[in-house]
Amino acid sequence: MKVVNKPISKIDGMDIATGKPVYTDDLNINNNALVLKILRSPHAFAKIKSIDSSIAQKVPGVECILTYKDVPKARFTLAGQSYPEPSPYDRLILDEYVRYVGDEVAIVAAKDERTAIKAMNLIKVDYEVLHPILDFEKAEGHQSMVHPEDDLHVNFDIGINKEKNIASSCKIEHGNMEKALEESDIVLEKTYYTQAQAHAMMETYRSLTYMDHTGRLTIVSSTQIPFHVRRIVARALEIPKSKIRVIKPRIGGGFGGKQTAAVEIFTGLVTLKTGKPSKIIYDRKETFGCTTSRHAMKIKVKLGADKEGNIKAVDILSLSDTGAYGEHAPTVFAVVGYKTLPLYNQAKAVRYMGNAVYTNKMPAGALRGYGATQGTFALESAMNELAVKLNIDPTELRQKNIIKQGEANPVLGSTKEGQPVVLASSTLDKCIERGKELIRWDEKYPRKVMSDNKVRGIGMAITMQGSGIAGIDTASAVVKLNDDGFYTLFVGATDMGTGSDTILAQMAAEILETSMGKIIVHSADTDISPYDTGSYASSTTYVTGNAVIKACEDIKNKIIENGAKLLGVDEKEVIFDGECLKTIDEKAALSLDEMAQRFISGEGKNQLMGTGTFGGDTSPPPFIAGFAEVEVDKETGKIELIDYVAAVDCGTVINPNLARIQVEGGLVQGIGMAMYEDVVYSQEGKQITNTFMQYKIPCRKDVGKINVDFVSSYEPTGPFGAKSVGEVVINTPSPAIAHAVYNAVGVNVRALPITPEKVLKGIMSK
Repeated sequence: MKVVNKPISKIDGMDIATGKPVYTDDLNINNNALVLKILRSPHAFAKIKSIDSSIAQKVPGVECILTYKDVPKARFTLAGQSYPEPSPYDRLILDEYVRYVGDEVAIVAAKDERTAIKAMNLIKVDYEVLHPILDFEKAEGHQSMVHPEDDLHVNFDIGINKEKNIASSCKIEHGNMEKALEESDIVLEKTYYTQAQAHAMMETYRSLTYMDHTGRLTIVSSTQIPFHVRRIVARALEIPKSKIRVIKPRIGGGFGGKQTAAVEIFTGLVTLKTGKPSKIIYDRKETFGCTTSRHAMKIKVKLGADKEGNIKAVDILSLSDTGAYGEHAPTVFAVVGYKTLPLYNQAKAVRYMGNAVYTNKMPAGALRGYGATQGTFALESAMNELAVKLNIDPTELRQKNIIKQGEANPVLGSTKEGQPVVLASSTLDKCIERGKELIRWDEKYPRKVMSDNKVRGIGMAITMQGSGIAGIDTASAVVKLNDDGFYTLFVGATDMGTGSDTILAQMAAEILETSMGKIIVHSADTDISPYDTGSYASSTTYVTGNAVIKACEDIKNKIIENGAKLLGVDEKEVIFDGECLKTIDEKAALSLDEMAQRFISGEGKNQLMGTGTFGGDTSPPPFIAGFAEVEVDKETGKIELIDYVAAVDCGTVINPNLARIQVEGGLVQGIGMAMYEDVVYSQEGKQITNTFMQYKIPCRKDVGKINVDFVSSYEPTGPFGAKSVGEVVINTPSPAIAHAVYNAVGVNVRALPITPEKVLKGIMSK
């Protein structure tokens, strides 16, 4: 391959690095948009008895103030998912009930921010304060009902029971669990807690909206899901989807947060009401406290095994905190099981079940890893504890039980014939061996005493994810041959800093046998781009990449067919090398430039365009083996991460440089979850970690040495053999670091984050 698998620089890297105007607020060119501010609830749960904005309305420069009395009443979900969305329609734009501290009460639109804030402070609201649910373990059957409304809607059965505050439930089961446990020599049962985590992306949530000259609503938004935003806004505002256009410029990070349409409805509503452009930019506190976070979970794992370490049973019972609204509640909850149970394919029985419950806290939502992160911490921590109980090296326990290439597993899905899906690609076994080698496992395991009070330990974990959502998510691509002999590639995928525009261009260039300089990528504009579900579920490389290949193969065939006509020969008599079409006998030839001009002119009358659509029947999993080395101070509990090794199987690596930074970034985000990050609420339900002063993410000094290596496989359904890499990278740090801490000082921390306080408390209790 000439372009794919090469470390090509990001095609937009220089523009971003030099501060070119490429983001949402940069595109507010005339600087005349109304500025929106949101009045928010001070209570975790309350009903608005009365609201008076008459004084605020009189502030000069105020354009409009909207309350729950002024907005459409169609319930919707903000979750960016393919229709019909599995998330419940449990929201209104503004409701007379407020369900968490920070929930929206009124929208203020004014000529500038100062005026909007002044007016916002003059709105008088009288609340009937209700008893909130702040402990998700007490939500089920609580005296308060978070959603008492009668018009809550679900598109299909997700196990919702709003009378018991259950947003959704799930059960996955294969084999006879009771029998498998009975046949086990050893049964280990432990409970683990994962915390809420913030996205902490650089660019906060923002949207700019205006009416175009034809009377259509145009939304410019920092979003991962432009096509879903169009549908969500249309439903919420009760206008046809054809009246909405969504444009996605560059995005300064998302990590799944922008898979939720947090802000676009507000600007869209104001623009429809006033006819004027409007914009909203969330400050950091709103981004932390009024959008979404990772779902906090309680996960009980029961493992059964024989004395030789053969896993007989994997039984997981989980409880998820979805907060005030059910965005992504059923799907994140299900992924906990779907992305963990297949790992240990030798088990005779596997089961995953439980509920996601409503509470009066900020909603949870999509965040990199999407449930697999929580499930991996619990299952891999339990697997490490089982290894201790069996007195078996944890790497050997994995090698004995992991799923191998060519094996079938029912949780991976089923074929049209009803047979379990066969794992077509995996080097997980080699990843474990490579990781051991890089961290020098055999030399260091389990610990090394460094001084009287400092001990180093090493730990490990494995994980898997998916590549798109099988049978649901699809993407299309269009490629156009321009009259000057270069191509425009139209995709609806969203490059949120990952470099997806670059790797899609690489795939196009490889198929079309041309250079990167001749591929112009246009993404994403719902009026122009072909449909794409958006950038989430680890889908872009796999799903959109396959669509790009199909589109490029389509146009390549058309070039050959139409070029042969220009030469007056049969298409079987020509060959095309990307730059030139010539007859096999080389007596006649046409350059791509000349063909492009003649195709589109009066001679050819044919603008050549190639199209391709792809939706996967399976979701081939990437794998990682992660290894951590920590140094623990026995006197203080302080943990220093010395080294982290990740051996990665993401199929064929499309761009080694971009894949590596994806892995490194994801590992750091996982290290943050493991050791530092924690979304904390007061006893009254107010989030108290809503700035970077209180919410700690790791800096370069905190993450030690990170060593990434790729152990490639070849996925036959993937573009050039590729699988995803975006999400799987965040899953292993928490269990691997917890394992390393245990090996250092003998303390099992089963509730994240793994802080010095918890470690010291564990040491002192021994």
